[in-house]
Amino acid sequence: MRFDVITLFPELFAPFLEAGITRRAFASGQVELRLWNPRDFAEGNYRRVDDRPFGGGPGMVMMAEPLLRCLQAVRASRGEAEDSAAPVVLFSPIGEVLCHSAVERWSQSSGAILVCGRYEGIDQRFIDAHVDMQISLGDFVLSGGEIAALALLDAVARLQPGVLNDEGSHQLDSFNPALDGLLDCPHYTRPEVWCEQAVPPALLSGHHAQIERWRRDRSIELTALHRPDLIVAARARGHLSTVDEAVLTASGKRV
Repeated sequence: MRFDVITLFPELFAPFLEAGITRRAFASGQVELRLWNPRDFAEGNYRRVDDRPFGGGPGMVMMAEPLLRCLQAVRASRGEAEDSAAPVVLFSPIGEVLCHSAVERWSQSSGAILVCGRYEGIDQRFIDAHVDMQISLGDFVLSGGEIAALALLDAVARLQPGVLNDEGSHQLDSFNPALDGLLDCPHYTRPEVWCEQAVPPALLSGHHAQIERWRRDRSIELTALHRPDLIVAARARGHLSTVDEAVLTASGKRV
């Protein structure tokens, strides 16, 4: 798959490509990443990409024309047929909040063109004419779309085959359908006793069924405590067993 990122700060992506586990996805070519700076497509000696907003107000707005020229260059580079053109994604507060199921869909796609806004935003006319979808990370504001783009790229890259050391690592992630959309359970490692706190005996038992039951129970309890909405959703889909319901009742966290 290929992701093209339109950003005024391409240098922010360099460390991401050179460090961490997910770099394998980019080094191997499983995920191709190309960075495009709209300033390279701006006119004039100063390569201006922003201007004051009509109607007044603080801040600056990214201009539509440099963005369009940049997008046209991306399209030409991708060489796609019109009926299979990559979607243009803008990271924006009004977008749909990114979730695990969306990440899974992106991880199986052919990629996209990611637009990272800056300042007070970008000219609405560019959005209306060229943006296919908008994505948000949550109800807060970032200085630009780069961090949101990195979050999507990281989430997609780690789902590619061979990127994680253990092929099954992501199967038990929080929000994963393999966990019925629930939160993951707590995890422990050596030493067995640390600061007078011991690892739960079930995890030391060597009894696989007992271990899996312990993990399932803790997952249910954590989810009921921190994200009861996920319990409600799992129950509605018929993903909670009678044993799961008994765990909820015993924990006092009945949802």
